[in-house]
Amino acid sequence: MPSQRIEDYALLSDCHSAALVGRDGSVDWLCLPRYDSPAVFSAVLGGPEHGRWLLRPADGDATCERRYVGDSFVLETTWTTSTGVVRVVDFMPTNDQRADLVRRVEGVEGVVRMRQELVIRPDYAKTVPWVRRVTDPDGLEGLLAVAGPDAFLLRGGPMPTASDHRHAGEWDQAADEQHDVGLTWYPSYRDVPRRLDVGDRLAATTAWWQDWADRADPGEHHPLAVRRSLLVLRALTHADTGGIVAAATTSLPEDFGGERNWDYRYVWLRDAALTLEALLTHGYREEAEGWRRWLLRAVAGEPEDVQIMYGIAGERELPEREHDHLPGYEGSRPVRTGNGAVDQYQADVLGEVLVALDRARREGVAEDQFSWPLQRALLGFVEEHWQRKDHGIWEMRGELQHFTHSRVMVWAALDRGVRAVREGGMEGPAERWEELREQVRAEVEEHGWDAGRGTYTQVYGSPQVDASLLMLPQVGFVAADDPRMLGTVAAIEEDLLRDGLVLRYDTGPGLDGLAGDEHPFLACSFWLVEQYARSGRVDDAHALMERCLACSSDLGLLSEEYDTGAGRQAGNVPQALSHLALVRAADALGDCTPGGRR
Repeated sequence: MPSQRIEDYALLSDCHSAALVGRDGSVDWLCLPRYDSPAVFSAVLGGPEHGRWLLRPADGDATCERRYVGDSFVLETTWTTSTGVVRVVDFMPTNDQRADLVRRVEGVEGVVRMRQELVIRPDYAKTVPWVRRVTDPDGLEGLLAVAGPDAFLLRGGPMPTASDHRHAGEWDQAADEQHDVGLTWYPSYRDVPRRLDVGDRLAATTAWWQDWADRADPGEHHPLAVRRSLLVLRALTHADTGGIVAAATTSLPEDFGGERNWDYRYVWLRDAALTLEALLTHGYREEAEGWRRWLLRAVAGEPEDVQIMYGIAGERELPEREHDHLPGYEGSRPVRTGNGAVDQYQADVLGEVLVALDRARREGVAEDQFSWPLQRALLGFVEEHWQRKDHGIWEMRGELQHFTHSRVMVWAALDRGVRAVREGGMEGPAERWEELREQVRAEVEEHGWDAGRGTYTQVYGSPQVDASLLMLPQVGFVAADDPRMLGTVAAIEEDLLRDGLVLRYDTGPGLDGLAGDEHPFLACSFWLVEQYARSGRVDDAHALMERCLACSSDLGLLSEEYDTGAGRQAGNVPQALSHLALVRAADALGDCTPGGRR
């Protein structure tokens, strides 16, 4: 079983893929060459035998401090032992069209005995590769592991030796000595790549991240957290396609020991839309335009074929599989890859897309001969299907329902269509959309409202509430300080607050079709910060913001959920939606607090 809590993992990224490095110096998760490639290190979902790369002092009592170098994803870990101090710098080089993970070991004081253990297990640990020693084109000795289409080459430092299908070794690292150890992936049918100039790539990678971060306008409220959150969004963005994955991992559990384990290494349209708005707000116009192009490519075609999620390049086939050979993080099974929710109908998604494209239009991102006709086609689909039940924003695996949030997002889609014609000069049947928009509003007010309790409801005809109702003011359906919204917030506080953080919904009634429970959802908690701020409860907003930020790791990373009882993160990490919601919450505090950013 993994010894690391989820928050003990640091993220490395080259904007093509990502790795997780534990506080113990072990790379326990790595997919190459893409975020969604089969993992070569899967120890986070089992144990060392399922693949990892350990590099740390041999002294089990060694202590460490770690940090990112500036505004980058270059990780610096300083180890202190009874005999000396050593520094390990981990990074994935950016902008070189290769797939490498590099670990530089620097002696600082005294002499430290270092240990390295490499367990290469491609295809989610289903394969034991053929490993042999080779000499690369530069005459450097390396360790080459080949399994089918994949080759992994370890170079640099003292070479580990084989023992029981793993490779391990130790050496004495003296002060002022340096070893650069790199692992390179390449297609096994191609020639061995040349070795990197590690010093050059380290400097270039650090500078690239810092240059990107320096372009941000983080605002006055929690600028360090906002900047790191924007960096996380960039780290989860594929440099070639522009697709932003929801998280770097699969199957980290929402319910420890339970079945709520999902693959988040894909691109959700909902997250895409919210990302577009965040990038525009914080000065990343070029990235926002590139992201809009990805969005339009992904949904191009017949509107009936639009999915809620896609692969990194817009792939549509994401079949869900279970991997029974992996025991799961702390016994949480099944381990899944792919995501069956790809086949769900979620009525809110087109609303999210059209809201985001409306924001881009109002920010001056020009429509072209492709973008507006596509949006009109999406609006035509909304007109034809607006009465359909759906699975809702939380991808319920129970029966279809009329989810109030979904109905509001249908309203928002039509509203943005009307705006495009009335205010943006686009062509379209604004009067027809306007009439249908008001019909949807009337339906929501009649069937999605509990007059007795004074709250909007999760689904029509149910007394339950849902944290997605906090998004109603975000899209303009109701003002944040409207009595109807204040009543809804009171119901959410009564039903869904757990130790000061917000649950998505009550899992008890069985609407989601799953066993077990889950923990407070960090994005929903940030949404409540925004709601508090925009409804005048500024002190409550600041207090909740601090509580949410306290759930971050020491490196500023957020997972999907937080187990308040155990005081630990839960779910996949880092979670784009959590970081997006953090940015929105900080923006709301800036809007509503004297001295704020706007």
